[in-house]
Amino acid sequence: MLTADAERLRGALTVAAAQAALGEPVAMLLLHDAVTLLGGAPAPADARHRAHGLPTLAELIGDALELGVELVACESGLDLVGLSAEELDARVSVSGPVTFLQGREAGEQLLLV
Repeated sequence: MLTADAERLRGALTVAAAQAALGEPVAMLLLHDAVTLLGGAPAPADARHRAHGLPTLAELIGDALELGVELVACESGLDLVGLSAEELDARVSVSGPVTFLQGREAGEQLLLV
């Protein structure tokens, strides 16, 4: 995830959670400003989604984590936006892009959102 666009993350998490529900491993790296979306603040469209019976962004993040989606916050991104790892859900790991990519298996697909 490249930007702090809550709706892009909502869409990406929905697909990631579906993939995880099918038993496939999914990992997402949130870079730079995108890590702010992991801080738990309400997203701009949460009320609209809630009105239609859909989860808030924070609930969707929790659901994805429960399904086994690996969420990784960029270490330099946390510093950039003034968040600490302790402010994130304990299931979110912190890493840099190189370490994240080193942890991927050969043949895995990468998608930039």
